[in-house]
Amino acid sequence: MKKVRIGAGQGFYGDSVYGALHMAKYGNVQYISFDTLAELTLAILQKDRQKNPSLGYTKDITTTMTHLLPYVQEKGIKLITNAGGMNPEGAREEVFRVAQSLGIKGLKVGVVTGDNVFHLLPEWEKQGFDLKEASSGTPFDTIRDKVLFASAYLGAWPIVEALKGGADVVITGRTTDTAQFLAPLMYELGWDYKDADLIAQGILLGHLMECSAQASGGNFSGDWWNIPDMDNLGYLIAEVREDGHAIITKPDGSGGRVSVDTLKEQYLYEIHDPHNYITPDITADFSHVNFTEVGENQVVVRGVRGKPAPETLKVLIGYENGWMGQGMIGYSWPDALKKAQKADEIVRKQIERYGIEVIEIHTEYLGYNSIHGPLARPVDEENLNEVYLRVAVRTKDRATAERFGRLFPPLSLNGPPFVGSLSGMFSVRQLLGLWTVYVPRSWIESQVKIEVKEV
Repeated sequence: MKKVRIGAGQGFYGDSVYGALHMAKYGNVQYISFDTLAELTLAILQKDRQKNPSLGYTKDITTTMTHLLPYVQEKGIKLITNAGGMNPEGAREEVFRVAQSLGIKGLKVGVVTGDNVFHLLPEWEKQGFDLKEASSGTPFDTIRDKVLFASAYLGAWPIVEALKGGADVVITGRTTDTAQFLAPLMYELGWDYKDADLIAQGILLGHLMECSAQASGGNFSGDWWNIPDMDNLGYLIAEVREDGHAIITKPDGSGGRVSVDTLKEQYLYEIHDPHNYITPDITADFSHVNFTEVGENQVVVRGVRGKPAPETLKVLIGYENGWMGQGMIGYSWPDALKKAQKADEIVRKQIERYGIEVIEIHTEYLGYNSIHGPLARPVDEENLNEVYLRVAVRTKDRATAERFGRLFPPLSLNGPPFVGSLSGMFSVRQLLGLWTVYVPRSWIESQVKIEVKEV
């Protein structure tokens, strides 16, 4: 019975390349799939593109391709990534540049476009479509003049088409986290959207693999201290037969652990309704999934069911949402927390005294409540060794955010007794808001294009 081995290569923009490199060397895989895009990543990439129109893709694609393209040529491993972000064509040009610098010829790179729907928003409104925010119902009028980008979530089918076109590397923009993993299963094993349970199995496997080592011992809340060789965590491999039977494992010689418990943590990650895990490819029912250990670092996954795909696709709209100013100052024992609290009081009063208009303000005390927030309960508040005060504000413009940051340096002499560390004011940052709408999928999928070019 035909089977394929797919390896995970990346869980986020900026993830280590060494897990993917170990996968290429020792994983015995035909594909390595990369998930680089969180929703906030699109905001980061949009800022890059504003500074330089040739950017807008994840810059670490350069490192990734420099390390892995030799294995594409040597072993025939195919790479699938959504690192194209806001500019898949730009990412392709960078892959071409890397290939040429390595002396690699004949490499075929497929690009999927059509997820960028910014230019379609006015047309949709003319057709009477309401672009109000999906969860809050806020009218689109409130952000219309501030919109910077709009990206739709695509599924696996355009990637499948690129593979059919002979692509060795496939680059997409905004696809779902699971699409990069489902596509090679559909292509290699002949799965069709009519096979709902098989497609759902691919979605489940993609969900388990999308976060690099998070399902093989990284970020594990169980006995994390017993995870072997955390300095060399192995990323997941799915060995999948055409009937859907799947074994999850990791490369030989890598650290970490693949077990029922490590997989279950990832299985529950970002799952709101296990009966209805909605993707463009299928609505998956995860409620009866079963994990069975069949060997060391080998777990069989089964029991997922598929239901019809949604009639709409999610569109993420990014818009200008003000500026952030922030400052930080640290205080030492004795009375570290009281000193920091007094400094916060001073800053807040000066905001009012000097007429600094802020939309939102947030205070946290690093070393006390910056992680647990209002749930923080120190054992001995009076004897905390050190506390850092961080205050951040959102303002309507850059100049106001900069005015706020300048309140911090004077605190070293004009505030509570200070023997600590003054980080002072930070560079201000433009903030982007995220807005969700659901659009008929035919409006989007009719715009999708797949192009395969050779170096």
